[in-house]
Amino acid sequence: MRRTADCVIIGGGVVGSSLAYYLAKRGMTNCVVLEASYLSSGATGRCGGGIRQQWSTEPNARLAIESMALWKGLEDELDRDIEFLQGGYLVLGYTDDDVRQFEANVELQRGLGLDVEVLTPTEIRDRAAPGLDTRGVRLATYCSSDGSANPFLTTQAYADAARRLGVEFELFTPVGRVLVEGGRVTGVETERGTVSAPVVVNAAGSHSLLLARTAGIELPITPWRREILVTEPVERFLDPMVISFSFGIYFRQTRHGAVIGGFADPDEQPGFNQTSSLDFLTTMSRKLGRLMPRLASVKIVRQWAGLYDATPDGQPILGHVPEVDGFIQACGFSGHGFMIAPKVSSLLAQLITGERPDLDIDRLNLRRFADGATAGERSVV
Repeated sequence: MRRTADCVIIGGGVVGSSLAYYLAKRGMTNCVVLEASYLSSGATGRCGGGIRQQWSTEPNARLAIESMALWKGLEDELDRDIEFLQGGYLVLGYTDDDVRQFEANVELQRGLGLDVEVLTPTEIRDRAAPGLDTRGVRLATYCSSDGSANPFLTTQAYADAARRLGVEFELFTPVGRVLVEGGRVTGVETERGTVSAPVVVNAAGSHSLLLARTAGIELPITPWRREILVTEPVERFLDPMVISFSFGIYFRQTRHGAVIGGFADPDEQPGFNQTSSLDFLTTMSRKLGRLMPRLASVKIVRQWAGLYDATPDGQPILGHVPEVDGFIQACGFSGHGFMIAPKVSSLLAQLITGERPDLDIDRLNLRRFADGATAGERSVV
């Protein structure tokens, strides 16, 4: 393991791996990625793989739209099949609050150039999701350029591309402490020794909260368990990811035919619990069968859980912290880090190598919470 580097990245998920790649592309190849377990073992490998541009806040929507531009060329750029598919996203609205929020969302999204439609229940069944039970649905928003990809294949593709450029990945190497001297980061301490570096990136998902504390930084991140399952493969019947914030569900069909999905339990308590529950299995089965009757008797082959690193405003924490020079945050993604990782990592690579980011991320700096920022993104499942 290298003992010195120009940059240490903590976390081998899609954000850490893609950042390593974009840094190396800009010539910063003396980088080390330190992952506590295997690649994608955290939030990345436990997510549903959706890539959505339909957000309620401008920063998230811009990051998602510009990420999609990168997603579309990623398989060619990384020379790897990552199961990328632009099958669309169908967002179902059931309540008056949904309708009001969707109207505001569509105005924002169209203003940013996103082609998003409003569908009636009949149009939903005829055009987007045949066989969907639309009882109670008031309307839906639909963006055909939204999509999905395989989180494991994507992260591995980024990591392999970064390795080819000279980046070192050290797996099963947990970081115990971020080292700081005189208000400046100097490296990290691991179970295998220290790595000295003038730049350390905190991309460890919910565990970013604990790592930042070792440097004297308190992040407003709350870990929340989110459970998810996958069914046996069935004949192709669904292109878009289907989600609803009020009904509380998301699901999509993978390339291989399996249906993957989950929901947020409103009674979930914050913490690092990643166990699976029978309550989730039974409730999710009932929700799936209710919305898509053809899935009522499908076999479920696996369930698991991961953690959202949620912030008070549902938007990520990106960039420098004022108290510790060289300590960069790439965390607090609140459940949508996979979707926006390409653009976020590209922007952070610009910032770290001294370039001006081509999209303003200053409003996503940790400083915003000092002003009491708590309201923000509404489109989080």
